[in-house]
Amino acid sequence: MNFPENLRYTKDHEWIRVEGDEAVIGITDFAQHELGDIVYIDVETVGQELKEGAVFGTVEAVKTVSDLFLPVNGTITEVNPDLNSNPDLVNTDPYGKGWMVRMKLADAGDINALMDNKAYQALVA
Repeated sequence: MNFPENLRYTKDHEWIRVEGDEAVIGITDFAQHELGDIVYIDVETVGQELKEGAVFGTVEAVKTVSDLFLPVNGTITEVNPDLNSNPDLVNTDPYGKGWMVRMKLADAGDINALMDNKAYQALVA
């Protein structure tokens, strides 16, 4: 399993990477492995201001559908357009081309409450 050091993680298996006052969010390598083959990503919250822990979309695998939870407060600004035609990017490159959404952070300091890679690795061990 891959646990990049430059990301923060949630107990719900989302990752977040801060880029200035914005952030990129996806699901972890562990999560995609547990779900299996991803067939569809549904995010209909673009433009919405959401609170930490709110459901911002769903990910559908061959055998299940799982909610996606926002790691911090903010506004969803973009959905990865490549996932419409290639949802399997979440399986093959969960931390790169398989990102799910971009958001404008309400407070960049909120990320400090999330797990670093060592804490997340211990959670899933």
